[in-house]
Amino acid sequence: YHSIFVNNKYIFVFLNHYMKKDKKRKINFNSLKKLYKYIHPYKTSFYIGLVFLLLTGFASLIFPKLVGDLVDGSSSSPDKIDQIAIYLFILFTAQAIFSYFRIVLFVGVAEKALSKLRQDTFNHLIRLPISFFSNSKVGELNSRISADITLLQETFTTTFAEFIRQIIIIIGGIAFLSYISIKLTLFMLAVFPIIIILAVIFGKKIKGYSKKVQKEIAQSNNIVEETLQGIRIVKSFTNEAFENLKYKNKTDEVAKTAIIGGKYRGAFASFIILCVFGSIISVIWFGTKQVHSEGLKMGELFSFVLYTVFIGASVGGMADLYSKIQKAIGASEDLLEIHELSGENISESENKTKLEGVLEFKKVSFNYEERTKNQVLDNISFSANKSENIAIVGPSGAGKSTITSLILHFHEVTEGKILIDGKNINDYNINYLRHNIGIVPQDTFLFGGTIKENIEYGKIGSSKDEIIEASKKANAHSFIKEFEDGYNTLVGERGVQLSGGQRQRIAIARTILKDPSILILDEATSSLDSESENQVQIAINELMKNRTTIVIAHRLSTIKDADKILVLDKGEIVESGTHSALCNLEDGVYNKLSKFQSFIQ
Repeated sequence: YHSIFVNNKYIFVFLNHYMKKDKKRKINFNSLKKLYKYIHPYKTSFYIGLVFLLLTGFASLIFPKLVGDLVDGSSSSPDKIDQIAIYLFILFTAQAIFSYFRIVLFVGVAEKALSKLRQDTFNHLIRLPISFFSNSKVGELNSRISADITLLQETFTTTFAEFIRQIIIIIGGIAFLSYISIKLTLFMLAVFPIIIILAVIFGKKIKGYSKKVQKEIAQSNNIVEETLQGIRIVKSFTNEAFENLKYKNKTDEVAKTAIIGGKYRGAFASFIILCVFGSIISVIWFGTKQVHSEGLKMGELFSFVLYTVFIGASVGGMADLYSKIQKAIGASEDLLEIHELSGENISESENKTKLEGVLEFKKVSFNYEERTKNQVLDNISFSANKSENIAIVGPSGAGKSTITSLILHFHEVTEGKILIDGKNINDYNINYLRHNIGIVPQDTFLFGGTIKENIEYGKIGSSKDEIIEASKKANAHSFIKEFEDGYNTLVGERGVQLSGGQRQRIAIARTILKDPSILILDEATSSLDSESENQVQIAINELMKNRTTIVIAHRLSTIKDADKILVLDKGEIVESGTHSALCNLEDGVYNKLSKFQSFIQ
């Protein structure tokens, strides 16, 4: 837990809790405004792209008119036919040029805007408090961000432009139709209200199922990610079949939901096709009558039919485009919800002086927001002077690790206050506070880079000599130089290519490089074998020099020399004193625990 969050890098996020509260929300156009701020820096390119988009739409509208003129011109002079053919060639050339610049400009704007959106989303995520990450999973958010950003990318580069183009064709086409024949236009438009109403109804259904599919895909991706991350556990428990079944059930749900959504899309597409072709046949029938009765030219009828086909195709395509835009808006709402959550102020502090490291808990009580009835800490009071070594022991669930979380200001205390150098930690800049606190956890987390990069993480920009010196103090230099690539050795994902003891010593070197005033050792040797523990303990002793140290202990043999030992039970300090003093308490918790560990050894 601590190795993940103290390093402030490996992010687990589960948005479902935040998404549940508004399942039936309607399109929020405020989301579009928020998205526009990412486009705004490139508005010149965006507006020029819109101009080219309008030109491509108008060019499409001129085509049926010229074809109609070509039909009428076939009965006149050959020169008229050649002239119209040249106009058509020029029109298509212009259309090609307009389309090229429209695509290039929109892609450029979209990629730059979405790159900034990705950066802002990640930047905001890592600033969110630990209370947000407590119920989190990496797969859910990873999938949401990648899927939602991809959807927005497609919308900005293709869907949006095509949607506007179809609107231009529909409006402009109707204007041209009205110019040719108002009666024929009114006849053709009779079916439009029905299509529009059904488009809205089907669009809502399609949007709902699309969002459900997206959510279920995110959950299935989380199963894959967790299974692969814990593949050793899966194989050691021979649970491949169980994981496969779990994934199968989830993907079957995805398929089932997608199939239902596909039926709605299929029904809508069939209806549109029926309406479009039905209207075309009706227009040809009614127009032919007008050719004979009202003197409508054959070329005008031909143009009218082409405009009808263009408009019908645009109306038919609008449903799918509208559905994609709805999906994109829904995706942006989910994505931008993250930005609305309050993050921590981790701005750099102007204060560069080191803390003395005097720590005091004054009647501190704490419970998690989601578990208000479960008191984790109850009226805790203790103090640690500069360079003192304070050990905390107690059964699992007693609240030991919670104390370390509160020192790091991961959570706000429910009651009481925590002082460092006589000042409430709430009054410190968080960046400055945590810069002066170091932690070596039980389960060390290393990033999938080199040994050098992992040690340097304690103090970005450190020199090679500083890194080697920290490694020597951490008793790590000797094994590092034995690797073929030395400090450039890749550690693998989460440091899997190193032993537990080696990982711990690299973590200690990282903390030594950080040079904190207050050090937290959270059962740093409890999971190691005797030889590794001895090597790590030597490194820990070096690390503890001249630092106020809080030791969360499992093995009492490692804390015999502590200046003070606090015995925690059910969130309360039940005993405190030195090792010898606590061992003299006949019925004391510490004495019983000491005898029990001596017995099992």
